Amino acid sequence: MPEDADQSAFPRRFVTTRWSVVLAAGGEPCAAAGTAAREALAVLCQTYWYPLYAYVRRRGHDAEEARDLTQSFFVRLLEKNTLGAADPERGRFRSFLLTSLKNFLVSEWDRTSAKKRGGGRVVLPLAADFDSAERLYGREPPDTLTPERLYERRWALTLLDAVLRDLQNQYTAGGRAKLFEHLKPYLTGDAHAPPQSQIASALGITEGAAQVAIHRLRKRYRELLRGHIEQTVESPEQVEDEIRDLFRAVRG
Repeated sequence: MPEDADQSAFPRRFVTTRWSVVLAAGGEPCAAAGTAAREALAVLCQTYWYPLYAYVRRRGHDAEEARDLTQSFFVRLLEKNTLGAADPERGRFRSFLLTSLKNFLVSEWDRTSAKKRGGGRVVLPLAADFDSAERLYGREPPDTLTPERLYERRWALTLLDAVLRDLQNQYTAGGRAKLFEHLKPYLTGDAHAPPQSQIASALGITEGAAQVAIHRLRKRYRELLRGHIEQTVESPEQVEDEIRDLFRAVRG
């Protein structure tokens, strides 16, 4: 694809969102819900497992307890009749998840019995690297952040990482990996981003073309960000509020 090709060539997202598919399953146990609902919920949860793990750790549980609790929570969420607790009027998947986790943590969950039944381990139906999670948690801000604020911050950073990864994959698939690597500092707010004239020289294009490329990269980034957020809310009206919450959480 030419460097100045119209970004509309990228695939368009589906109007039906993952969260709306999950909500459509209503009170059905996830095991009995349709394949689309189960897959949609699993994809959404994949993004959120670390923010929830960080929340459990910040609540005072050690690494082993947090791992077992997080895994058990997702097993219950994905296998039991949990979807009926989702409130469409609240509309935000992250709110539903955190409320569900809080209820889970205060419920009668007998860890001793769980260990007797499963040896203290359950198989998380998601791809989760808890060793890496604990290293990441060790770099989190100090305890001045409440568990709720840490969850919000990690939700925001995880989502932004996913958007950046998707954008990089799209540029790479289009044979423009080099362009992306040169322009990426203009997305992340890197204070040491090189002058546009230097970028133009490195890419063998004019400075004007470099400016256009940066504009298009930022535009596509915003589109992908909206697309990700729209997958986790119930109505288009909630997207702008969610974007504001996201950047507020990052700054927080």
